[in-house]
Amino acid sequence: MKTKVNFQTWSRREYFEHFGRCDDPYFGVTSNVDCTMAYESCKRLGRSFFVYYMFESIKAVNQIENFRYRLIDEDIWLFDRIHASTTIGRSDNSFGFALFEYTEDFEVFQKNAAAQIAQVQKTSGLKVNYEDAKRVDVIHYTTLPWFSFTSFRHEKNIGGKESIPKIAFGRFFEHENKKWLPVSIHINHGLADGYHIGKYLELFQNGLNKKP
Repeated sequence: MKTKVNFQTWSRREYFEHFGRCDDPYFGVTSNVDCTMAYESCKRLGRSFFVYYMFESIKAVNQIENFRYRLIDEDIWLFDRIHASTTIGRSDNSFGFALFEYTEDFEVFQKNAAAQIAQVQKTSGLKVNYEDAKRVDVIHYTTLPWFSFTSFRHEKNIGGKESIPKIAFGRFFEHENKKWLPVSIHINHGLADGYHIGKYLELFQNGLNKKP
């Protein structure tokens, strides 16, 4: 479900008009989150660490209104729920796309994610489902498990018409007896500010600190 935003009374109207004049209205930051407890708990319980942090990430996203705004044609819409569109690696070092539907029940999310991952593993190429590819009620995720990073740049359409946030995860690294997960977030500045990225990181960190 989605609701059309009244652009004339929208509190972000001036921001959207200003940043919408930019060729590339996206801005981004890279940070690290402490994944020590989440990683160790997942290993102890035999759960996928990747699926667990994806769940906590998309759960955090759904708690922030600004991450759920989308530009459709010339209108701004607020979605009730946002899902995870992510890359999945294969043993031949290629990757495909998968859609992890968000649900607040981790066990259901995990089951659906496992089915999506298995489907990608059985195919080749991008495995583009063109109906899913047209969806805007998603976050574009990517994971780079081969290395950590301190900055990141996404591919995207330039011209101010793109509105889907993009989040990337790197390989976790160890520092001072803790495990740290690099996270890059890029979002249309007409729809969100640094405060909203900070709130996402806070909620994501809180989720990783919980015992699964």
